[in-house]
Amino acid sequence: MLVDRARKEGLQLTGEGGLLQQLTKRVLESALEGEITDHVGYEKHDPAGKNNGNSRNGTRAKTVLTDVGPVEVRVPRDTAGTFEPQIVKKRQRRLTGVDEMVLSLSAKGLTRGEISAHLAEVYGAEVSKQTISTITDNVMDGMAEWQNRPLDRVYPVLFVDAINVKIRGGQVANRPIYVVMAVTVDGTRDILGIWAGDGGEGAKYWLHVFTELKNRGLDDVLMLVCDGLKGLPEAVETVWPRTIVQTCVVHLLRNSFRYAARQDWDKVAKALKPVYTAPSEDAATERFLEFQESCGAKYPAIVKLWSDAWAEFVPFLSFDVEIRKVICSTNAIESVNARIRKAVRARGHFPNEAAALKCVYMALMGLDPTGKGRKRWTMRWKAPLNAFQIAFEGRLTPSN
Repeated sequence: MLVDRARKEGLQLTGEGGLLQQLTKRVLESALEGEITDHVGYEKHDPAGKNNGNSRNGTRAKTVLTDVGPVEVRVPRDTAGTFEPQIVKKRQRRLTGVDEMVLSLSAKGLTRGEISAHLAEVYGAEVSKQTISTITDNVMDGMAEWQNRPLDRVYPVLFVDAINVKIRGGQVANRPIYVVMAVTVDGTRDILGIWAGDGGEGAKYWLHVFTELKNRGLDDVLMLVCDGLKGLPEAVETVWPRTIVQTCVVHLLRNSFRYAARQDWDKVAKALKPVYTAPSEDAATERFLEFQESCGAKYPAIVKLWSDAWAEFVPFLSFDVEIRKVICSTNAIESVNARIRKAVRARGHFPNEAAALKCVYMALMGLDPTGKGRKRWTMRWKAPLNAFQIAFEGRLTPSN
């Protein structure tokens, strides 16, 4: 009937009074009618309902927000007042699809004001910023469960990186949010957790993080890749003594350019390339000495930067090219960081640490909605995992 009216009268599909809204209204009211029939035990206008102790008592109007816009439905009542509708519960003003839409938009980086404006423009629905905040606050329980879930016994590689966010604590200041991402033995990506630092992280801070991961079941890590975070190697050695810590070569190069004049960047990059592409640690040492001779007098800070990071820089030189490609940088986590930065940048600053962590968590939960990224990731890690199996014989097999 609705389709026939749409053809004859030119009824629009979406928007207020549109075909989808009317169809949703009919479906909801039909479902509610079925529920009241089951509750009172007889069909509408059926004589069997006379003097049975409970009967229909008319309807009341109620507007619910759906993913096609606000819909007014007539909710049936009974004389005993015991009817509890399930499809549109008492005091319920939104169907679940609306909550999912708000969470999805928030995960993509939209602010509360932008989400409210979007719902008003597209669906004609008035949703306050407070309601949107209430919806997104519901993810905190899921976040706590996710942050404390059991982990695998062993991971081939952990990537540790940080995103700076502005948090207001008396005054707005930059605070690091740390993300620990793992590659599983099957070659899939797994975000193990997020932590808010206070800017003064050292061995004690990282010992707390890694001990938490170990308590969740993580007994062994083959390699850990990071960006020269202070105190991290010492904490890793305490929790997982056999883990190899590898500093990110790409970040090392970027940090080197900070000490060089713009016109010398190409020269510095060309002089450093033989160092990080050397076939062995000894060869890398020889190339670095050559770099010191050619550029050390002009840029002693670059020499000191590489010298200080040398112990965490050289480990990947002991492995074949398949392992080198995946552990020489934190590029594997960059796509994750890009999504987080987009969500964080849209909000400017956060009132507290919990709000910042909620934003990051929602951005992480919105990663790869189609699953295509997961398939590409798994294929990319097939060859490196075979190389890890040989290089770390006996440690990667889950049954050991």
